[in-house]
Amino acid sequence: MNKIISNELIEDVQNTPDKRHLDIDKVGIKAIKHPIIVKDKTGLIQHTNATFSMYVHLPHNFKGTHMSRFVEILNENQREISVASFEDILKEMLQRLESKSGYLEMQFTYFVNKKAPISGVESLMDYEVSFIGEMVEGKIINTTKVIIPVTSLCPCSKKISKYGAHNQRAHVTLTLETNDFIWVEDIIQAVEKQASCELYGILKRPDEKYVTEKAYENPKFVEDIVRDIAADLKANTKVNKYIIESENFESIHNHSAYALIKGSNI
Repeated sequence: MNKIISNELIEDVQNTPDKRHLDIDKVGIKAIKHPIIVKDKTGLIQHTNATFSMYVHLPHNFKGTHMSRFVEILNENQREISVASFEDILKEMLQRLESKSGYLEMQFTYFVNKKAPISGVESLMDYEVSFIGEMVEGKIINTTKVIIPVTSLCPCSKKISKYGAHNQRAHVTLTLETNDFIWVEDIIQAVEKQASCELYGILKRPDEKYVTEKAYENPKFVEDIVRDIAADLKANTKVNKYIIESENFESIHNHSAYALIKGSNI
């Protein structure tokens, strides 16, 4: 289709035929930043920036897609982009780009206000969260990914040492394909309770004593962490599929320890 702008005929190159007969699985824009609104479990609203990736399937008979339409969708929804409107934006993207399948990812920093275990002092902890929506064969698949930093303490080090044991910060990445809404806070809690100890933004001396001793009494290998989380997820009816990854940033080695479990409840 040709367009007329200021009485001048401009060819719509993207809509011209392509003779190579090759579909493109994903085409669109990657890593565009945009402000969003996120409601947390306490009912408060968080204003944060998200990084979006937006793709659609391109049939073999079209030369290209209309890249500007992806940005237009974000700008037109700028006051309404939220977790609640995420699925609607995916549907709008497919309609505007005239595609039957597509992919929308929204990655952002999410804050949780936490109280230190003994002193009760409050501080914010930040977590990296991604919401992913895919339209596949007429069905929307929703995936939530959260990176949760925790403490792990080595059972072997505790067993063989006369005193002390090496511990380290670890990142547990939980990727869930869900059939119902799950609060980010509930995902974080499901992971933190299976670590040697959870992390806090601020700790006073009584809190430091508590978390050090708690980790010592609760040693976990990376294998233990992913298995314990998987055992819990098997009973969660809101989860269809899951991927659990744990990476320990070792304190006595120049490498990380890593484990991964994939599972399905369907």
